[in-house]
Amino acid sequence: MTTKLPINLENLLRQRQVEGERIEYKAGWNPDAILRTLCAFANDFENLGGGYVVIGQDCDSAGMPVFPPVGLEENQLDKIQQELLGFCNLIQPPYFPLLSVERFAERNLIVLWAPGGLSRPYKVPKSVTAKTKEYRYYIRRYSSTIEAKGEDERELISLTAQVPFDDRVNQKATPGDLSQRLMEEFLREVGSELADDVTRLPVEALGRQMNVVTGPSEAPMPQNVGLLFFNEHPERFFPVTQIDVVWFPEGAGGDRFEEKIFLGPLGRITRDAINFIQRNYLKETILKHPQRAEAERFWNFPHAAIEEAVVNAIYHRSYEIREPVEIRISREDLVVLSFPGPDRSIRLEDLKKGKAVSRRYRNRRIGEFLKELDLTEGRSTGISKIIKSMAANGSPAPEFETDEERSYFLIRLPVHQKATDWAGGLPGTGSEKSSVKGSVKTPSDTAGKIVGMIRLTPTITAGELAMALGISSRAVEKQIAKLKDAGQIRREGSDKAGRWVVLEASSAQVIADAGSVKSSVKTTQETTQETTQEKIIALLRTNPATTRVALAKELGITADRVKYHLDKLRAAGKIQHHGPTKAGHWEVIDKS
Repeated sequence: MTTKLPINLENLLRQRQVEGERIEYKAGWNPDAILRTLCAFANDFENLGGGYVVIGQDCDSAGMPVFPPVGLEENQLDKIQQELLGFCNLIQPPYFPLLSVERFAERNLIVLWAPGGLSRPYKVPKSVTAKTKEYRYYIRRYSSTIEAKGEDERELISLTAQVPFDDRVNQKATPGDLSQRLMEEFLREVGSELADDVTRLPVEALGRQMNVVTGPSEAPMPQNVGLLFFNEHPERFFPVTQIDVVWFPEGAGGDRFEEKIFLGPLGRITRDAINFIQRNYLKETILKHPQRAEAERFWNFPHAAIEEAVVNAIYHRSYEIREPVEIRISREDLVVLSFPGPDRSIRLEDLKKGKAVSRRYRNRRIGEFLKELDLTEGRSTGISKIIKSMAANGSPAPEFETDEERSYFLIRLPVHQKATDWAGGLPGTGSEKSSVKGSVKTPSDTAGKIVGMIRLTPTITAGELAMALGISSRAVEKQIAKLKDAGQIRREGSDKAGRWVVLEASSAQVIADAGSVKSSVKTTQETTQETTQEKIIALLRTNPATTRVALAKELGITADRVKYHLDKLRAAGKIQHHGPTKAGHWEVIDKS
């Protein structure tokens, strides 16, 4: 039985959305070469997401397709499918690509979609048609299939059962957690013929054709990438899957800030965050010079550089780390921060020159979907495009930062030197879509939201509050403790079976009402809040022997985020560590 491709056929053949090294063209049915290539795609040595084999399509010496295709005769189609099924049983462990019989330019083609396998490494006989079967491992090297030997073979074997996080099954979810509407929207956007079959296909069958559902028929499970792109609330499964856009009107060291949080499917929030920044923070300057006819035009930050920086963070961040992608904007720069840092195979010196090429990708499937949505090109071109975009705009060179542990990655885009008369700020009207939540997070505001939510649902848990507010459980517990100390709420019954009671407060203590909590879009306002670094300094003064883990628990953030702030404080000469890592102590440096 054949399936339909979840990608537009012409775009695939012409390499518009899938790079050439992930496509193999075969003019005819050559089982030995085709099975070796399928094995190589299944091994997915560089975590690119597997690839495609197109049978009936010829190519030139450079590997580019030749049109019109050669095509396959009608009487060949069934024979090829039957033989392919038998030969795929020879792959160890068994591996079967998705097969689609297609019609293009009045010719028949067979397209084999071979995603990266879940049980690598795979091996296949050097010649599946020979009587004596000699098994070999195969990998892709650029646009060629080669036998894995020596160090390559050892590295491939070391990848046993190491499936990238986005390609793993999620045992806490079911295919019913995938939105058929979101899947159809995606298929129509990329021009897939599969979109026409959505209404007649159950979600599980549709998910299998899109390779976001796997497992036996009696226990199907969605893969993480499916939940990230095709669930309205992926943060339910992957906490803090969000983008935070923060505006600092007084600079990054100031007390005031405005924040907008983007929650929802990964493709949507990526576009929404980029469009939001473009509408509210990008300003073009036009300078007229009396000595020449042409005016000088430039942007405070070039849109192309921001787009690449944001998509890079979404593509390469870890969804196992509970940290958002944070975009910090001030009048001096725009900073994109994500966790963790780039792969250790990338040298920071190469990164700064825009020549970095990752040895292996962290999220092979996320990259695949972002490419089909035209949000990224892949193949490590993002950093190079950021550098070129900044130069074309006349801006200072971008800065790239990480640490020895590669615990974070920071991209800093300095503002254009002549863009002095601009100011950002969140709009004061609730015009954003419901998928975008705007708020200024301050202690009193967060406490007010907690009180309002407790009024609506007295049995709500700290974990549910954290998920609804987009903050850590530890941060919620701290706010609850303050509210109890202030006599505004109390707990009745046990921790598991009890309920919250909101105590009556004087007019001066009323901080929220239930109606304001229900609104998903709120007017933002400027307010003051102690910065994370100021909190760290205060904690170090209180307990100089404290550790990163202890600070993380106290602040409700990850140890990696604490390390990032400690490094910043040390670089600014505000703190210093004395003695060994485990037994030393911190000193806060007071500058007169």
